[in-house]
Amino acid sequence: MLHGLPCLKPIFATEPVGLVLADAEFDSERNHLHVREVIGADSIIPAKRGKADWKIKGVRAQMRRRFPRRRYSQRAQVESVFSAVKRKLSAKAPGRSSETQRTQAMLLGLAYNIYVL
Repeated sequence: MLHGLPCLKPIFATEPVGLVLADAEFDSERNHLHVREVIGADSIIPAKRGKADWKIKGVRAQMRRRFPRRRYSQRAQVESVFSAVKRKLSAKAPGRSSETQRTQAMLLGLAYNIYVL
């Protein structure tokens, strides 16, 4: 499972996913491999800058050498929706449990879809 993104597990289980775009916050070889091998999707996660003596290998090294900027720019569309939901609906999911937060996120998405109709 993507480290730090446990709420996405149900989506990956029910919907086909072809591409995962994520912030550098989620940069790890483990996350890239999970997306590519378990989920069966491409992953685009910018490689974080590390200490000068860190050796970056595998998919992270590939991201560093040939980062697909054009494809990664699609992430801006998702960020725009998140921003609109927060701005228009004063959205936040204060629930403490993962289940409550997931329900609140689904309701916020539904509310946003109704709002834009």
